[in-house]
Formats: sequence, structure tokens, C-alpha cells
Amino acid sequence: QVQLVESGGGLVQPGGSLRLSCTASGNILSINAMGWYRQRPGKQRELVATVTSGGSRNYADSVKGRFTASKDNAGNTLYLQMSSLKPEDTAVYICDGDLTTSYVMGYGRAHYWGQGTQVTVSS
Repeated sequence: QVQLVESGGGLVQPGGSLRLSCTASGNILSINAMGWYRQRPGKQRELVATVTSGGSRNYADSVKGRFTASKDNAGNTLYLQMSSLKPEDTAVYICDGDLTTSYVMGYGRAHYWGQGTQVTVSS
């Protein structure tokens, strides 16, 4: 019913760039915030970037100056522009949406997660 779909992952060489996107769809009343997480091999899932409904952005220290998060005009799609990629950026990148959704009996707010998209930075 509510779905977050990521795209844009792939293989890129160190120093290269890649843009990820995440589109939220379904019975969504409002998008309170969206964010990108990543899970690197052998490590815990970590927050990469967030974008609030008002456009405020926050980044992990490890990606500041290299990654840029943004959303489209409708606010339903979240992007992550990644540049100066490093091998340590290799991870599954997962989209998170803090959404208020509707259902037959009312509405509610919860977090929804995409399936993730693989980013591999390697020569």
C-alpha cells in the first residue's frame, strides 16, 4: 500500500559520482521527513542524510561536503547526489520515510523503509 522504491545504485570508480533516488507512493497524507541510511559490510546501519518537509538537511560527518540530499517539487522523491566516492562508501543504501498515511478507519504516522540499492565503489 505504501511503498518506497530506491534506484540509481551501481558500480562506480573511486572519485566518481552517483545519484540515488527514492520515491514514496501510496495512501500518503504527508511526508514529514525522508532520509538515507546505509549498511556497510560488517557494520551497523547508519544514517547518511535526512531531509525534512521544510527542506532542512542533515548529514553524517563522513559524507559532509561530498553528498547532497534533496527532494523534488512534489516532495515525494528523495535524491542523494554522491560525489568523490570512496571505497568505504560501498554499502546498501536504504531509503526511510517518516510518513503519515491514510487507511479505511483513519490515519497514522510511521516509518517506512525501502528495500535498498547497492552502491559499490571500486576500481
